[in-house]
Amino acid sequence: MADSIREYEQQHLNEVIDKVRTAEEKAQGNASSAHNEVKSINKEFGNIHVNSDSYSGMMDTAMSVRQQQQMLSERENSWQHANRQLQTLQKLEKTPYFARIDFHEEGEQADETVYIGLASFTDRPDHFLVYDWRAPISSVYYDGGLGDISYQTPDGTQEVNVKLKRQFQIKDGVIVTIFDTDETVGDQMLLEALGTHSDTKMKSIVATIQQAQNQIIRNTSSDLLFVQGAAGSGKTAAVLQRVAWLLYRYRGNLNAGQVILFSPNQLFNDYINQVLPELGEQNMVQMTYFQYIKRRLPSITVQSLQERFEAQQNGTTNQITKLKTGLEFFNATKRYSQHLEKADMRFRNIMFNNEVFFDRDKIAEIYYSFNANYHLGNRLDATKEQLVKMLNHHVSTEMRSKWVEERVQSLSKQEMDTLFGDQPRDFESGDKEFNFLARQIVIQAFKPIKKAIDHNRWLNINAQFIHFMKMAPHLVKLADYNLTKEQWDQQTDATYDQLKNRKLDANDVTVYLYLYDLITGKKGEREMRYVFVDEVQDYDAYQLAYLQFSFPKAKFTLLGDLNQAIFTKENSKTLLNQLNTMFEPDKTKVVQLTKSYRSTKQITDFTKHLLKNGEAIEAFERMGELPQVIVSKSDDEAVDTLVTVLKKYQTEHDSTAIIGKTLADSEQLYEKLKQRGVKTTLIRTENQRLVSGTIIVPSFLAKGLEFDAVVVWDANQQKYGQEDERQLLYTVCSRAMHALTIIGVGSMTSLIDQVPKNEYSVSTRA
Repeated sequence: MADSIREYEQQHLNEVIDKVRTAEEKAQGNASSAHNEVKSINKEFGNIHVNSDSYSGMMDTAMSVRQQQQMLSERENSWQHANRQLQTLQKLEKTPYFARIDFHEEGEQADETVYIGLASFTDRPDHFLVYDWRAPISSVYYDGGLGDISYQTPDGTQEVNVKLKRQFQIKDGVIVTIFDTDETVGDQMLLEALGTHSDTKMKSIVATIQQAQNQIIRNTSSDLLFVQGAAGSGKTAAVLQRVAWLLYRYRGNLNAGQVILFSPNQLFNDYINQVLPELGEQNMVQMTYFQYIKRRLPSITVQSLQERFEAQQNGTTNQITKLKTGLEFFNATKRYSQHLEKADMRFRNIMFNNEVFFDRDKIAEIYYSFNANYHLGNRLDATKEQLVKMLNHHVSTEMRSKWVEERVQSLSKQEMDTLFGDQPRDFESGDKEFNFLARQIVIQAFKPIKKAIDHNRWLNINAQFIHFMKMAPHLVKLADYNLTKEQWDQQTDATYDQLKNRKLDANDVTVYLYLYDLITGKKGEREMRYVFVDEVQDYDAYQLAYLQFSFPKAKFTLLGDLNQAIFTKENSKTLLNQLNTMFEPDKTKVVQLTKSYRSTKQITDFTKHLLKNGEAIEAFERMGELPQVIVSKSDDEAVDTLVTVLKKYQTEHDSTAIIGKTLADSEQLYEKLKQRGVKTTLIRTENQRLVSGTIIVPSFLAKGLEFDAVVVWDANQQKYGQEDERQLLYTVCSRAMHALTIIGVGSMTSLIDQVPKNEYSVSTRA
């Protein structure tokens, strides 16, 4: 029976592949034809005769060029479409599909068979040989077992009775394995997929999407979708498939430029940047939160990732951070801005030739001359308008100055031609010609003033920000945060000193930018439809509220693991409570992913017991060796131990990461291994790319990544001795897929004391 099933399915597969190849040949012809047309039109551009003898001749030439441009644009679009189609078919030729479902739809006479793959494929109109994994019917494969199942279509809920769920592993057109299952996606299929080696690029998971992940992918009803997932639970992969699904579901109404993903660092951006292209979609807008901030504030230096990680915290700074990063402070910023409609706006002089052109007191007088109905944005626009009027009046006055008269008299022919531009030169008198040239000279000279008005350089945002900080004790109760006014004032003075040097801490920069946006009446980027925030546990409520303000028309998907908060630490525990007040409860959905797929059962069991509440994490039954814990007496002995471990890992695994706590730790280890002739790649900054082989990476850059084998370097009591480093240790250990070693110099962190002794092996030497 099994042989006849395999024989039937292989024959069906061969027929589909033959039809894919036929379509490929046609697509290749279409691509070549479109490419040749593009080349031909480009060549014709060079043969267009420019007729400048008359106005009508110039118009004819312009029309001809416009027609050629339109034709070129159309042909280039055809070429790109044909190329995309060809690339999809080339993928389908190797693996046309990965699943089959047989079902009976109510009201139909016969059962229906559907094959599911990376993309849809038809051999004639409406005759689907393969359905895209994102098609509504494909949801049946992911959402349940056999029997009665409902799925969502654009027309509403549809009921079917599933008779068969069959999964395939296909390699280069040959069926390697067939599984029949009554589960969502069979464990055997998952074991095969998860047992592979890691890569420098994240892969698509469309063949192994689990039911909970499918709920994330196909959610359309929530304004806020919050995904809390254990390390290795597939939350990031599921969300990337969600982006692909949304682009498919709303094709024509949504493009990749209307979707933005905020990721933890640039290294991670590089790691995930092939997932969407692999699914036939363009990448969405992708950046880190601080890249987004930096784009808005290019002249201010913001704390780097490394500086944030290594910043020393004490009781007072912790409380100040808690205050500055909470929703109460966000709301206080808004209240302060409303006060500015009546008083206390800070202005600066507009200068010209080192002299005051518009005095700050005069600007303040104009700003507060409008009635109470004028809000901040209206006041800004009205003040600008008044300043431009005054500037134009100054132009008329300045035209009579002696320096202008001298400048007109000294103009060369070329300078006069530039000033006249397309302006007719038949002036009624010499005086009118002089006035025209004088006006143009003054307007040019006053351009910096006009630019200063247009770009709001008459606002003193630095002084305004510091004034807000000084006013903060009147807007929030410092005592609620165990802070005194003296402590707050000291912090404000330190912030002022930083700002004078054009620097800001990570906690201050969002406050600064939000205040500026309120003052200038900015309404946010309204064209953005979906915002994704990965590793959300390292964001604070103020930042998330600012993102909501910045993308007012967008739906939000936030994903992370509150157990991996390496920057916000314990403050992350209040994040969910604060989010509840930002989004409507009936438009909010929280999805918990507790099963970890990345690591072997042995590694997952070890890492979950590092946490205080780790019992909620469920290991997938993929077996491997126990993590090993090694204590070495000295640095040199620890490096010798590491070299021995690496020799073993390099023969068994494709990728190994040695994770140091800090960048300094990682740099020192890199030099020591180099002296011993051991080749590694040191990842110093987030702007580097992942490479195959052995890498050394500081802990704050390892987030979101995965490796075949991980060595946690020097996890002794001195480096990982504090309770608030528990989440950091959990994060770095949970990067390992198949093998984990923890090396301590002189001692081992007491954070592993609560892990059952039978879940790891101990050695004093390798």
